[in-house]
Amino acid sequence: MSRTRLDLNQKSTIKRINPLGYRVVVKICKDNNLSEGGLYLPEGAKQGMSESLLAEVLEVASATDEDTDEEANVSGVPLGALVLIEKTVGVKIPWDDELRIVDTDDVLAIVSEVSLS
Repeated sequence: MSRTRLDLNQKSTIKRINPLGYRVVVKICKDNNLSEGGLYLPEGAKQGMSESLLAEVLEVASATDEDTDEEANVSGVPLGALVLIEKTVGVKIPWDDELRIVDTDDVLAIVSEVSLS
């Protein structure tokens, strides 16, 4: 569900997406244009080679508990998590090419960084 809020002082709209069911809204993370060997690649060349994309979860499906009126994440994917998705899944958001609505079944993994020191 999309909510639009109008700020009367600035006369601009802000769009907020609330995914329904077992879905999340993700933002595709930009990849640098370096190969593993340190060579610069043309725009899109590295993306064409990869089968998956790294994305950040911006919104999750939620439901309101009738007893406590608290919202609970029903998607099973943590808000703010870095996830791995196939590059062809999800529905692109019309006003931002970096945003997608993705079924939680299409989330391949949650990615975390671990320090080796």
